[in-house]
Amino acid sequence: MEPIRTLFATESPRRELILPDRLHAEYDGDLYLPTALDGRPYLVANFVSTLDGVVSFNLPGQSEGAQISGSNEGDRFIMGLLRASADAIIVGSGTVQAAGLKALWVPEFVYHPAKDLYRHYRKEVLKKTEYPLVVIVSGTGRLDLTSAVFHTPGAGVLIITTEQGKQRLARSGSEALASVDVRVPSTAEGRVAPSAILKLLREEFGVGLILHEGYQVKGAST
Repeated sequence: MEPIRTLFATESPRRELILPDRLHAEYDGDLYLPTALDGRPYLVANFVSTLDGVVSFNLPGQSEGAQISGSNEGDRFIMGLLRASADAIIVGSGTVQAAGLKALWVPEFVYHPAKDLYRHYRKEVLKKTEYPLVVIVSGTGRLDLTSAVFHTPGAGVLIITTEQGKQRLARSGSEALASVDVRVPSTAEGRVAPSAILKLLREEFGVGLILHEGYQVKGAST
């Protein structure tokens, strides 16, 4: 991987480095992400864009960021680093569908060469669980439960949906998947409200930092 040149980064108020030496060198600096305040998680978003602001071609088979970045190695490294830093990663059902049945939301899936670096940073420095919680938002519950994301040892999945979506998922076998939790937050008019998602993640799952990797939701209302 060619050296990354960090153009802008928020400075940490702490003097000690957060990133271990090798990650610090690869990233070209330290990585500072604020902690949660006022009972709500802190949320960061990760998108790659063209110079004129395009983040997706939104065409069949060409809706992912890889088409924008050209699967750039440095971009994939940073994507894995952010995943390693987060308590939870949130995506919409449309993003899950576009990514394909084999996609995983774990750090090394996007950049395997740094697998051991990510793992050491996450477990030994940040003292977090092996993998971040994967949060999938789907109003209708139309998800293919054979997808690899629902069958990854050590990686829990939280599906946030409506009552209608929960019933559909149950018929599809969600209750038989030990790593999958389906929740229906309090919502108005049958919709999944972002504020209700944040409240649920903080109060019931102890999430302090969320990584937003696309929020393409199909059927967000009942």
